[in-house]
Amino acid sequence: MLKIAFAKSFAHPLPEGHRFPMVKYELIPEQLLHEGLITEENLFYPDQVNEEVILWTHDKDYWHQLRDLTLPAKEIRRIGFPLSARLIERSRRISQGTVTACHYAFEYGIAFNAAGGTHHAGTNWGEGFCLLNDQGVAANYLFNKKLASSILIIDLDVHQGNGTAQIFENEPRVFTFSMHAANNFPFRKETSDLDIPLPDGISGKEYLDILYDTLPKLIAQQKPDFIFFQAGVDVLATDKLGKLKLTREDCKMRDQFVFEQCLSNKIPVQVSMGGGYSPQVRDIVEAHCNTYRIANQLYF
Repeated sequence: MLKIAFAKSFAHPLPEGHRFPMVKYELIPEQLLHEGLITEENLFYPDQVNEEVILWTHDKDYWHQLRDLTLPAKEIRRIGFPLSARLIERSRRISQGTVTACHYAFEYGIAFNAAGGTHHAGTNWGEGFCLLNDQGVAANYLFNKKLASSILIIDLDVHQGNGTAQIFENEPRVFTFSMHAANNFPFRKETSDLDIPLPDGISGKEYLDILYDTLPKLIAQQKPDFIFFQAGVDVLATDKLGKLKLTREDCKMRDQFVFEQCLSNKIPVQVSMGGGYSPQVRDIVEAHCNTYRIANQLYF
């Protein structure tokens, strides 16, 4: 069964003027329900991740400043959102959504978080709309619960997964792979286990050729028993923050290839949706919905 973490608090915990990056999180499940691809049975509604699990990944002082809304103004500006209790709740639900999706991925082969992909959050900082690193939190959860011993994180968002790279820089059980626009945010990059910085304006064919060559070798070398996939659609040519030139079809082929590699190697995969900032929200939603459509075709 296609299982998707979703909660209304994913959508609008922000004042007017800050909502555009989040509106897609409500529209994606609504579109899938409208198409009949999913029913309410496919959706699950995560609670807030508990503090013990957060502290397996994030620094105690940082988490307490977030929780208590006492983060310094400079650090709030780095995040890009005004802090509020609802925003903290949303971040905790996103992280729990990814944790719970891991359990469903073991059961069904794949599971989704309709939000997530908050890869700019490091151990003791938030950045770029990311407060807690959901896939980082979930990876450490799997280790602590002895559910995985080797993890591959595939980050194909247009921006480097700098927070994820920093969190696991000294963790040999996690291999971080980020394929991103070289001349894009974050301008101070961290070092992933494998970074592939891409030039501005790269075509879909060039992008896919690199991925097709890299990923099978990586899986063969690392032999992960669990995969996290950050499936940002800000690689689209329509994206106002992207700088790459992929079409929706290119993006669809990207996701299909990742899923085929997971399937052929019998590795469960958790998918978080990541970024998407095209001026027309329908471009974002359609590209994200394609990810679910392909998963449904391949797995179910």
